[in-house]
Amino acid sequence: MKSRPASLALDRQSRAWALAAAAAALLPLLLQLPATLALTTGTAAVLTAWIAWSRPVPALLRAVLAAAMLLAVFWVMGSRFGRDTGCGLLAVMLAIKPSETASLRDGRSLVGFALFAPFAAFLLDQGPATMALGLLAALCALLALRRMADLEAGLADIALPLRTRLWALLRLIAVGLPLGLCVFWLFPRLAEPLWGVPERAIARPGLSDRMEPGQWVDLMADDSPALRVQFFGAVPAPQERYWRGPVLLDFDGRAWTRPDWLQGLEVQPATRQATRWDYQIDLEPSDRRDVVALELPVGAPEDLRLAYDYGLQARRPIAALRRWRMQSAPASSFDATLPAVLRQRALALPRGFNPRTLALARQWRQEAGNDDAAIVSRATRWINAEFGYTLDTPLPGHNGVDEFLFQYKQGFCEHFSSAFVVLMRGAGIPARVVTGYVGGVRNRIGGYWVVRRMDAHAWAEVWLRGRGWVRVDPTAAVAPERIYDTLEDRLGAGGQDGGFGADFGSLREVGDWLRRGWNDLVLGFDANRQQQLFKPFGLDKLDPGRLGVIFAVLASAVLLGMAWLLARGEREADPLLRAWHQVGRRYARRGLGPEPHETAQRWAQRVARHDIANGPVLLTLSERFAHARYARGVADVAPLIRELRRHRPQALRRL
Repeated sequence: MKSRPASLALDRQSRAWALAAAAAALLPLLLQLPATLALTTGTAAVLTAWIAWSRPVPALLRAVLAAAMLLAVFWVMGSRFGRDTGCGLLAVMLAIKPSETASLRDGRSLVGFALFAPFAAFLLDQGPATMALGLLAALCALLALRRMADLEAGLADIALPLRTRLWALLRLIAVGLPLGLCVFWLFPRLAEPLWGVPERAIARPGLSDRMEPGQWVDLMADDSPALRVQFFGAVPAPQERYWRGPVLLDFDGRAWTRPDWLQGLEVQPATRQATRWDYQIDLEPSDRRDVVALELPVGAPEDLRLAYDYGLQARRPIAALRRWRMQSAPASSFDATLPAVLRQRALALPRGFNPRTLALARQWRQEAGNDDAAIVSRATRWINAEFGYTLDTPLPGHNGVDEFLFQYKQGFCEHFSSAFVVLMRGAGIPARVVTGYVGGVRNRIGGYWVVRRMDAHAWAEVWLRGRGWVRVDPTAAVAPERIYDTLEDRLGAGGQDGGFGADFGSLREVGDWLRRGWNDLVLGFDANRQQQLFKPFGLDKLDPGRLGVIFAVLASAVLLGMAWLLARGEREADPLLRAWHQVGRRYARRGLGPEPHETAQRWAQRVARHDIANGPVLLTLSERFAHARYARGVADVAPLIRELRRHRPQALRRL
């Protein structure tokens, strides 16, 4: 039995292509990982490739390097295993994979393993930049595999221009592109996924069912979009653009939380104002179930649940872009009676916390009597007269509300809303904290509104007799001259009018408009839009069965076309034959192309009888071609292939 021959050793160019393909595949994944881990992994990848360029890294050193990289992943990600932890492990394994790449088989293994990295990046981000980098990585991988195939076939010495190789691969991709588009548009999609995407070990900054001191600093420093909104008709005024999220009712002296049992209650009846907002919301992934809506949503869209406090929740964690059409209308009043159990929870305060605040609240109650509205108004006037807004605040101690109200008198929405609700409860007024977003910036190019994570906000709601829950934003009561430190100031966006700031803002609008277009055409193409795909052709909403038939017919036609093109290409799989046919096509443009029945030498003789400039050269090439293709024992055809590809007929000189 013959032993299996050893794999060929990689030459320098093949190794360079393999490493380039691995680097291109690793890049989109690194851009989605935490900065510390991405920098560590990228540095390790460069050092490993440099050390292993001449010879494989010893096994002991590889083991030490692998252990160090695994420790780096769990040091950054923590012990909890999630989607980003798995992607981090894949990245570090790919970074040290070149340490054992020496043979042709190793090179192909490296390229094949590297292709998992762009797909892993799509688990963390599905934006156009990630897609473009993923396509670039796939193209580099194909070029690397093509180079290694030439090495195995003994054609590595043929110095084909990169443009020629790239053009050949693009033609191959073009053959399969129609089938890919057919699958994307027509393959029947499920309204509900068969499985969920695993949660992330490191959560994104975002709204949650908990608010505690210091938690919102990271969220409010993130200027990435949280949602995009398209209004149909009237647009609410800035003071009405409150995007309602989780409502927090319980307070333990430090953190506010949302009770789970509240979500099961029926929605509290409310009398609506005549104003109604009609809009579409595109919500970015948050890996949470909470969905924000303009106050107050009229019913729950599909796949959402409307809670008693008018908070919206999805059935599954939002791991990808989601879109809903909603309507909202402000409430003029709620049901006149607040259930006893809710009143008790909306007045509850932990024992042993904030005695000065409670004493002040009791004093205000004695002075105001039964006038709850007077107490609310007194609190907002106090804030306007003495308090300032800043992000530079120390972490609170045991009596955090007392410290804020009587010592610092400076903070941001987290401090104002929490202290205000505690003060109201101490005065016997039911109150709760509402979190969400406020405001939004209009994109002038697309005509839609962008709400960023830095627009996160917390306000209060108090229960007043005859009106029910009333929104009070204590942060908005701060006098403008006492706004000392804002996010715009820290990001360098405050006060810029014209110049580089204006140019950057316009570029940012263009970039966000392109991202929204990507969301609309690609990420937002779901089962509902697929079923309406043929509506312009007179076909109403298609059921999955009819859509499956259309897909089968069109996919079969595309496959037949692909089979014909591939079979045509297979007939010219020999690079020498392809080069010779290219020469024939060049002469055909001058009216001297070969006839189907002519042999290579007879065609060259005919050209020589009519063209004294090119005939002798073509005769020589035809003899060498016939000898190389049909004679046995020809060792090297690479020089002939190069000459055929370089040969161009000169100006025709007829006899």
